[in-house]
Amino acid sequence: MATVTTWTGQDANALRNALRMSVTAFAEHLGAARRTVAKWSSQGDKVLPRADMQAALDTVLARATPEVRERFEALRTAGTSGATAGAARPDAGAHADTGDDGDGDSGSDGDVRRRDLLRGAAIGVAAAPNVAPLLDALFSPAHSDGAALSFPQFTRAVGAAKVDYQACRYERVLGRLVTLLPSLEPVKSGADGERRQRVEALTADLYHVVGSVLLKVGDRGMALVAAERSTRAAAMSQDPVAIAASARIMTHALMGNSHDAQAVTLAGNAADSLDRDTRLASTDAVAVYGALVLRGAIAAARQDDRDTAHAMLDEATRAATRLGYDGNDRWTGFGATNVLLHRVNIALTLGDAGTAIAIARTVPLEKVTLAERKASLFVDVARAYTQWGRYEHGLSALRTAYEVAPEEIRCRPTVQRIASDLAMLATGSVRTAAVGFAQSAGIRL
Repeated sequence: MATVTTWTGQDANALRNALRMSVTAFAEHLGAARRTVAKWSSQGDKVLPRADMQAALDTVLARATPEVRERFEALRTAGTSGATAGAARPDAGAHADTGDDGDGDSGSDGDVRRRDLLRGAAIGVAAAPNVAPLLDALFSPAHSDGAALSFPQFTRAVGAAKVDYQACRYERVLGRLVTLLPSLEPVKSGADGERRQRVEALTADLYHVVGSVLLKVGDRGMALVAAERSTRAAAMSQDPVAIAASARIMTHALMGNSHDAQAVTLAGNAADSLDRDTRLASTDAVAVYGALVLRGAIAAARQDDRDTAHAMLDEATRAATRLGYDGNDRWTGFGATNVLLHRVNIALTLGDAGTAIAIARTVPLEKVTLAERKASLFVDVARAYTQWGRYEHGLSALRTAYEVAPEEIRCRPTVQRIASDLAMLATGSVRTAAVGFAQSAGIRL
């Protein structure tokens, strides 16, 4: 069997190509940041992966099929023979490497391999939520034929959409949004002065939900449009907390479009502005501040910037201590428990699957009251166990996530990749169970 004494970036890239995976898929498979794998690809034998990644690469190679190992040896040989490398591997995986870095289907050879592997299995594929009516309402909102909403009705309707989103009732929230968007202009036209500013703050919240739902289903470009509208409405509200809250969805949308550096900067600047403008004198301000720095921490981790990620995590911890409870102020779900959930995700993003699982074991589940957050925790645990090669545990965590929030699991492209990895990498009864679970849950493979 092929062995590697010390992995270089060139060796790691050869293994990725032998597996026919995109940079994004290979990074998730290893539990590494995408930026790290991209650096291996660009710097080749000039970079040596760190020790934990050396071990992870050893494990992936050891579990590879004979065909993959044969391709790996051929690619390594070609890669160390000077000009032959270019001829043997012209632009291998170039399109996938420089393209998608979000939650959508990358279209990579790795995805094709998964589909080929599972061909013949009767996988029940549930259609993703239909966002076409939402996009129609977003770009050409017709006036509602019904009675115009009053300000109190509009306030309650936006709140209901937020509640449905946090409960992972995406089909229901889509229906609400399609009705609410056409009502915006009539509500605004009937408000002035302080009432108009409050309407703008609610509008920012409404577009925040629109952007969040679009990110869930993988429509990252349209999510950025919705986030920009949220930001614009928040600015018109002249409410510092609303402005900072809208920066959260913009930060998330930037990350969804692979602009992680800009996301870190935006989150940090928005948090600083909120602190300066409000002195964090209200619980809403503290919660939004903490949620912003958490989002920045995730963006930093995606850049493999451990120092910034942990500094922002520590700042979020201080904000949670200042808040003093686990709440949902300004729809943030922020508190000490929420910081723990982000520590799990960030450890996983930085390639520390074992650390992620160890932290997850300390999370007080009874304090995770939002279905979206609880399901996301179990999805992270499933990813960690799968990357660690403990496929049975990964499948168990994915089943738990499905029990918590079926719609969250069915529609998220990230879950589809985990389920595909389980169905491809596991063996025997675990693989059969993984395929069966995907079929019964309607997860697209």
